[in-house]
Amino acid sequence: MVGTAIQNMSNIIVIGAGMVGSAMAIDLVKNHQVTLSDFDIKPLEKAKAKQGKINILQLDVRDSTKLHDTIRNFDLVVCAVPGFLGYETLKHIIDAGKNVVDISFFSENALELDDRAKSKGVTAVVDCGVAPGMGNMILGYYNEKLKLTDFECLVGGLPKIKKWPFNYKAPFSPIDVVEEYTRPARFVENGIIVTRDPLTDIEHIEFDQTGVLEAFNSDGLRSLIYTMPHIKNRKEKTLRYPGHAEYIKVLKASGFFNNEKVNIKGMEISPLEFSSKILMDEWKLGELEEELTIMRITLKGKNEKNESAEIVYNLFDEYSHKTQTSSMARTTGYTATAVANLVLQNLFTEKGIFPPELIGKHETCFHFVLNYLKERNINYTKTGSMNL
Repeated sequence: MVGTAIQNMSNIIVIGAGMVGSAMAIDLVKNHQVTLSDFDIKPLEKAKAKQGKINILQLDVRDSTKLHDTIRNFDLVVCAVPGFLGYETLKHIIDAGKNVVDISFFSENALELDDRAKSKGVTAVVDCGVAPGMGNMILGYYNEKLKLTDFECLVGGLPKIKKWPFNYKAPFSPIDVVEEYTRPARFVENGIIVTRDPLTDIEHIEFDQTGVLEAFNSDGLRSLIYTMPHIKNRKEKTLRYPGHAEYIKVLKASGFFNNEKVNIKGMEISPLEFSSKILMDEWKLGELEEELTIMRITLKGKNEKNESAEIVYNLFDEYSHKTQTSSMARTTGYTATAVANLVLQNLFTEKGIFPPELIGKHETCFHFVLNYLKERNINYTKTGSMNL
């Protein structure tokens, strides 16, 4: 077993005090000096009330000069800003010469910043959550051991108690969820990139803990489209309670997610802005509301003897009553804090942009992260046979 004991205290800044950012700061402050920053003072004060050891700081990441000056004296930056701010914020962090672990899940291709990070001597780990994140890491690990032909990730965050009509609650901004439902979904089939509408190819799949869930296309492969071209079939699907996709497709087809503004009694507003405001109340996850994260990673391929092999990893995680932390914050945030400690302990020192599959390929790193998560009662269970 690879130990995860923290060797030296470091000075870390977490940028973004949302549900996941705050959870990461609270986790990291057990062994490090941590400053949590955000544009809004309210979530900062809430996190400070929950864990008094955290330092808090108001910061607008759009002010690049202030951002650069602020992060200058920190050993590591953990970036958890909203997706629409993520790419530019990461670029400025790299320009400041700071190592960074990022979970902002922006739509741009982070690999385009690889040369920039290398020139600054920066280690930047991106997409470092649960999915993308841990699923990529599992793929990266087994890519070193098998000749893989297939990768499938099924993943979703769900409320424990269903509420009609959507049976869904979001641990982050509804506008980010809507983007997932509107952005064309890319996957790889027989080595060819295929683009389909999101919310399509619905399958009904049974899970032991939840019963039947529906899985539909979403644009979740991200870096895996580019970093694993030799794997002929790569796909991610989002999991929801049955019926959710149909309700979303009705809203989408009716124009509620359009960006083009309409005039209503002299006021200009986009349907997307209006819908997000309405859905904020409908989808907002209560602070103490129980929810769960479910994921299944399936890998298929051949071993060195050309024998068939299949590996399946399952994750089922629930809201933690002990720490009052949502499952999505735990499974996303603690993957990132595990990698933050990897970087701080110099267990991963390569320079450039690294999605998690390029971390997981290193056996020491992979087991460090799994053990770190296990210590926090986040357990990935493996079935199948590698026939090695």
